[in-house]
Amino acid sequence: MKIFETHAHYDDESFDKDREYLLTEMLGDSGMIDVIVNIGASLKGCKDSLALAAKYDKVYAAIGVHPSDVGALTASDMEWLYENAVKNPKVVAVGEIGLDYHYQSPSKDIQNKWFIEQIALAKKVKKPIIVHSRDACQDTIDIMKQENASAVGGIVHCYSYTKETAKDFLNMGFYFGIGGVITFKNAKKLIEAVEYIPMDKLLLETDSPYLAPEPYRGKRNDSTNISFIAEKIAQIKGISTTQVIDKTNENARKIFQLIR
Repeated sequence: MKIFETHAHYDDESFDKDREYLLTEMLGDSGMIDVIVNIGASLKGCKDSLALAAKYDKVYAAIGVHPSDVGALTASDMEWLYENAVKNPKVVAVGEIGLDYHYQSPSKDIQNKWFIEQIALAKKVKKPIIVHSRDACQDTIDIMKQENASAVGGIVHCYSYTKETAKDFLNMGFYFGIGGVITFKNAKKLIEAVEYIPMDKLLLETDSPYLAPEPYRGKRNDSTNISFIAEKIAQIKGISTTQVIDKTNENARKIFQLIR
């Protein structure tokens, strides 16, 4: 059964030697991946994501600037993002955008400013947002509520907060990207959250080349590892892996407006 991969970074340099082989195999008739959304994180990453989406029929792009990269963002960059989000039919979301206070660089004020600006952009182009939030839970929720992010909806990527916090995102209608972390031995908090979040709000993602699941933790990740995530969610939910794949595929096509 083919799987919808909602979050990967195949523009990353770690794929330079085998990118074409990997994508051709995974997305081919005998491959296990149905669709990949390649996620922009920097402006260069956005351009590279658009190029991959142009080259591969089953690759789509999200364009946006990650909080760690917003320090040099300009109004003209935002115009470029707007133009491409409007004109390119392969752009299915604005992201990944959000807040990352782990290193606190750029400053919180700058991260907040560009998170707000990019939510506004998403509302203009009527595309969902893909939210990166690390060590910034309350500010993320506050900004999303204040800016009415529920008007476009989207995905909380690589969800890492508590079951209780999940309620806030659910109340805004957001989906939850679940990746390799769910397979880690220290994932108790995330397992509790996944137990709580309804199946119609869960999505499968790998964040390739990052966050490879057990048993490949610490190695370069790719989308063929997504089955480990589906199996773990099936175990948590007490349903079959096939049911997890069916439902998350359906959810992904709904949020990205790629209904067959």
